[in-house]
Amino acid sequence: MSAPRRSRAGAIAVAVLAITAMVVIVGVSIVTALDDRDDRSNRPQRGDGLTAADVAPDTPVPQPAPLAEDTDLAAWAGTAARRSGVPARALRAYAAAEIAQRSDTPGCRLSWSTLAGIGRVESDHGRFGGADVDADGVARPRIIGVPLDGTAGVREIRDTDGGRLDGDTTFDRAVGPMQFLPTTWADFGADGNGDGVRDPHQLDDAALAAAHYLCAGGRNTASGEGWWAGVLTYNASLDYARLVWAAVDRYAEATAA
Repeated sequence: MSAPRRSRAGAIAVAVLAITAMVVIVGVSIVTALDDRDDRSNRPQRGDGLTAADVAPDTPVPQPAPLAEDTDLAAWAGTAARRSGVPARALRAYAAAEIAQRSDTPGCRLSWSTLAGIGRVESDHGRFGGADVDADGVARPRIIGVPLDGTAGVREIRDTDGGRLDGDTTFDRAVGPMQFLPTTWADFGADGNGDGVRDPHQLDDAALAAAHYLCAGGRNTASGEGWWAGVLTYNASLDYARLVWAAVDRYAEATAA
């Protein structure tokens, strides 16, 4: 993470937390989620110039070729990181989730680039607010969303996990680099790194859980309809989906052979 991005983290966090007062949370909640009343998705964010794609719903997003099951993830992630600008540790998590999900539900045809697009919009690949993903894949400090207390258009969700995941015993909050609600994590949480623990703050786990969520219901995420259905279930905002679409397109193009 570069020094300039760290220097902007405080200002970004303040702006995003102010904006989230207008958010209506559904399904999987996100720190940076916006509904269609706000135009933040049409402005550059985090210094990388990403803006929402001007595409109609159900437009298929370009995707890279599927990763082979025997892909050397460390080597692949190092090369892809140099081309895409996504941290290598995050790419390893997204790629491992793709391979695992394609083995489990091949008809979903999920790509690492879609997971990376969501990871970019949700938490800047685990770097929101000055956090970093360490070698073990854990975002530190923890990335915790605003309390879902019913104020200013935010959906009220009373605490469901005793504060175990989000530290809040009054209201639920979205947690981790892929920003899961505790209730959604209870249904889709995964153990992506094989340590026997399902931890939404650990990116391998969170990426695989996001893969499970996107592929639920027999979706084919390689089709325009399936991709948009999955992403809009993650967050019911066209601006959100168009921003994720733009990130996926960017990463697919950057890593094309």
